Amino acid sequence: MTAVRPAPLVRGWCPGALRPMATGDGLLVRLHPPGGRLTIADMRCIARLSRDTGNGLIDLTGRGNLQIRGVSAESHPALAEGLVTAGLVAPDETDGPYRLTIVSPLAGRDPAEIFDAAALAAAIEALRPGLAGLPPKIAVLVDAGGALPLDGEVAELRLRAAAPEEVLVGLAGGAWFGPVRLGVVPALVAGLLRLAVEGHRASPAGVRRLSDVPRGALEGTLARFGGLRAAAPPRRPAAARAGLVRDRAGTSALLFGAPFGRCDADGLEALAGLAETAGADGFGLAPWRGFAMTGLARAEPVFAGIAAAGFITRNDDPRLVVRACPGAPACSRGEAPAQADAARFAAAAAARIADGLTLHVSGCAKGCAGAGIADLTLVGHEGAYQIVLSGTAGGRPVARLDATGLVSLLARPGGIDALVPGVSSS
Repeated sequence: MTAVRPAPLVRGWCPGALRPMATGDGLLVRLHPPGGRLTIADMRCIARLSRDTGNGLIDLTGRGNLQIRGVSAESHPALAEGLVTAGLVAPDETDGPYRLTIVSPLAGRDPAEIFDAAALAAAIEALRPGLAGLPPKIAVLVDAGGALPLDGEVAELRLRAAAPEEVLVGLAGGAWFGPVRLGVVPALVAGLLRLAVEGHRASPAGVRRLSDVPRGALEGTLARFGGLRAAAPPRRPAAARAGLVRDRAGTSALLFGAPFGRCDADGLEALAGLAETAGADGFGLAPWRGFAMTGLARAEPVFAGIAAAGFITRNDDPRLVVRACPGAPACSRGEAPAQADAARFAAAAAARIADGLTLHVSGCAKGCAGAGIADLTLVGHEGAYQIVLSGTAGGRPVARLDATGLVSLLARPGGIDALVPGVSSS
């Protein structure tokens, strides 16, 4: 076949497979699996290529994508060729948008879905060729209800099932519209995203998100499709991130997590072998940096093997809900080893996390592990951490401590609240 020609390297770009991003441990290559699904063969292929062309480390992202780390400029062409040959990447992949939608790892399979989330997501993904120039941070969350609601995931455009043929549309900031008819949703989404494309073209620095588009233009487009202002839908309880849930055709899906989204080639290889032995039909990637092994007739025997491979199978494990980027030295921007320290912080704050505390550990002020507000955000700064309460990684810090001091603070009852009198971290 014709050799794949990787695109020129650009720092700070939202990376793809053919256009990687330079990081502290080499090039980072991001895969965007269609629908957030991988077959057993896909998992084995990614594991092999990660081992052969990278450092064997693999990240799961908050949009249900995968990242292969530690790739070199010399090994990247072989990686790109292998991904294209396996059908994991299109040979003409450009600058994006790579993948527009965020979905449940059981999209299209969950017996309790109100409508087929996978089908709606596929219709929205089909819009991508007409959206060249869309700011890469914009995502469309498709939530059809079911066993795994997505209320806790961050997206600038939310589509939430109101009835089998009706959808509520949510914008950043909490404004809701609709319901609109399910059949017009792809055209509505296209209209909204084109506003972002046009705005970004006119002002690249001024329009980087859908929320940067004038609200009047967004509401005008919504109104043309019947999307008038509506009450916010009730927030649903957080879904389990580890354990068994019902899958289609009377089978089960096994949910499990990767600690802070990090796994390796050996782990993927082990998962592929376990899935094959158990008769699973593949994997769904979860936006909370986890997996669903799907199509299982009997899931219980697989649990021990998944845990032995280094994955999280207990829903009460605090590492499932703590957001942490790799930090230093893997990231050249990192000012502290965020991922390594996050394990210590999660253990120290386990009781508070069980009570609902949200914790974000970021190697720098960019906050790549999550854009949303956390009760407690720890931001790497010259080897220590700045402490932000009820904010983001770019928020105003109220104190600064090293990792050892933070472990003591988090483990001490009332320690977080004592940082600033009258300010609560929960």
